Amino acid sequence: MNTASIDVGLKRIGLALCLKGSSIVIPKEAVLRKNRNQAALDVKEFLDAWIIKRLIVGLPKGGSSEDEMKRRIKHFVSLIRFDGDIAYVDEYGSSIEAKELTKGVFKHKKDGKIDSIAAKLILERYLEISK
Repeated sequence: MNTASIDVGLKRIGLALCLKGSSIVIPKEAVLRKNRNQAALDVKEFLDAWIIKRLIVGLPKGGSSEDEMKRRIKHFVSLIRFDGDIAYVDEYGSSIEAKELTKGVFKHKKDGKIDSIAAKLILERYLEISK
């Protein structure tokens, strides 16, 4: 089944994709967030376009703002109105790892590339634990 992941941030939402029959995860262009309704609609359009049946969402574990971030992320996911399966995976360190992996590959701008690579790492974690 086609599976996607999102790394929800306050300014950008990273997107990644793994198509049925493949184990290759591909980062896609991030959604730049102007407001939560626009961002939810853009994510929904992405999920519909790729016929996604399972959505993996990164959730922070640990830290002083863990509960608040969980609440915000789950609220955002509810705005997407996705009717497939949803699973939440620990996103701890995914953005830092994404920055390390891409150091020297491209200039780190605030264009969403790092966010989508973090979403790729989140989806790879999910696929690894669900084997």
